[in-house]
Order: sequence, then structure tokens, then C-alpha cells
Amino acid sequence: MTEAELAALGLHRIAVPIPFLAAGGPVNVYLLERADGGLTLFDAGLGTEAAHGVLLAGLARLGRRPEEIRRIVVSHGHLDHFGGAALLSERAGGAPVQVHPADLMKVDERGPSWAARRPGVRAHFARLGVPSEVSLASEQAGERSYGSARRVVGAQPIGPGEIVEGRALRFEVLHLPGHTPGLLALHEPRRKVLLPSDHLLERISPNPLLELGPDGEPGFFRPLVTYLDSLVRTRALDLDLVLPGHGPPFQGHQAVIDGLLGFYARRQARLVELAAGGTDTAWSLCRALFPAARPADTYLTLSETVGNLEVLEARGEIACDRGGPVWRYAAQ
Repeated sequence: MTEAELAALGLHRIAVPIPFLAAGGPVNVYLLERADGGLTLFDAGLGTEAAHGVLLAGLARLGRRPEEIRRIVVSHGHLDHFGGAALLSERAGGAPVQVHPADLMKVDERGPSWAARRPGVRAHFARLGVPSEVSLASEQAGERSYGSARRVVGAQPIGPGEIVEGRALRFEVLHLPGHTPGLLALHEPRRKVLLPSDHLLERISPNPLLELGPDGEPGFFRPLVTYLDSLVRTRALDLDLVLPGHGPPFQGHQAVIDGLLGFYARRQARLVELAAGGTDTAWSLCRALFPAARPADTYLTLSETVGNLEVLEARGEIACDRGGPVWRYAAQ
């Protein structure tokens, strides 16, 4: 099965530019032709004028219009995947926007704003030993990026096992948490095709990001622990082609997953080595792993560090002392 063959069956990919270099290139929006003549979208790109223009041009190349959209399924609650959904839904006369319940409040306007979340993030960064000036730079970067998306009025839940039907393709919704708690993929078992969004990318590791609870509490979700479990389930799928959230389609998903597992194993071994000298903060370990990272990238680099520390803690190779205002990690 090739991308051209899938296009003949009614599945099309439009690559939409994004300003986030760490994401791995333009975000992919997938258009699925329906039996009723309309379209279902899997993801919607950013909500910027430039991104919307590229998406409209892609629709026009296919001889389609946004008014033909009947349904928008959002893979997960990150800006580059849901940011354009509100505008597209409006253009389509109120087409429903669906997302997994665990990510619903990221996408829906009823969820907490970035401004409301900032105090909780700041407090958690302090627990992890991040200096206040670095924390502020990270917050400011987050605030800038949130201007590139509009949240949705009345987003609807969709869960695993539900069906996204096309005129010739029939996708089952899979829940593959890790990158976010509610990440969804679409699986077409007859054609052996998977649309995993950011769960599986060919050339970069999908960063499982720090997640705090509704009131800013830590320990709400262990992203990398969960992600590795989801990878094992994905590896067991019988697939001929993967159409990811960023980058071109690829084959050989098991080799890609094995490479990811090796990458994380090496990173975890390095953390054990770094923590062997005594107690250390997550921030100092992060700086050792990513010495050239900019303060604006702290959310990404700290998420990577803490995620791997949580895996090591679950395996009993690292202990974390949470008794004081700043958490301390040490090798066991």
C-alpha cells in the first residue's frame, strides 16, 4: 500500500507549515473522502492565517472546499494539531470537532487557559530545581505559541473502538497515550495502515510532555512510562504503511520502534550514570543532558529528563526524595 494508492481510495495528506522546529517538520492534515460526498479531517493544523491558507490551497488542489467538511477528529491537544479546527468547523457550518476525553479540555474553550495554568507550571518547575529566570523564559515562550491557535466551542468526546468511515477505507480509533494522555491514532487493519499522529515519527522521538493535574498537582500522569507501554502495543500491529503527524509516510514501524526503545535505554543509562555521584535535581540533570538548550526550550528538555527519571524510578534504579521544597534524585 502506497500513499498514491491511498489517495485513490480517498485519503489525502496536506502538509501545513509550523514554526516549531523540534516537531519534525510541517504538520500533516489528513482528508478522508466519505460515502456521502463530504470530508472527514484528521487534525487541522495551526490557527494562523498562513497555516489556514496552505490548508485551503491543499483542499483546492483536490477540488474540495472547507464547506464540505462534515467531521474533524483531533489526534491530541497540541496546538499544531487542533489550532485550525475552530475556524474550519465554522467554515463548514458547525462540523463537530472530536477529541479523546483526556485531551478534551486542552482543545475546548471551557478548559483552563495558559494564563490559568502558569502558576501550577511555575510551582512544579521550582520543585524540579529550575531557576526563576529560566522558568519565566519558558512561560513566555509558551504564551507566544498559544497565540497560534483558537480553542473550540463544544468539542465532543471520541474514544477507542469508534469508527471513522470513508468511502473505501474504514479506520478504527486507537488510544495510544504517552505523548499526551489522550492521543488518538487511526488504524485501517484491512489495508494495514496506521495514522499515529505524533505517537510514532520516523526520524525523531515524540517528546512525552510533562502533565499536571487539574489543580496543578504533580504525579497526575507519567508520560514516558505510559508512552513505552503504548509503543509495545503499536509494535504488535501488522502494518504496511505509517502516515505520521509530521513527515512523509514510512514503512518498517517495528524497526523504528526498536530504534526508539534503544534511544531511551541509552538516555536512561546516562541518567543513572549522572545520578551515581549523589543526589541531584531534575534541572541539573537536564542541563547535563542538554547543555546547549535555550531557556525557551526548557519545557521540552525538562519533560524528556523527568520522563526518563520516572521510568527509572518505576524500575527501582533511581530514587526521588520529595520531602523538601526541591525534589532530589539519586541512583539506587
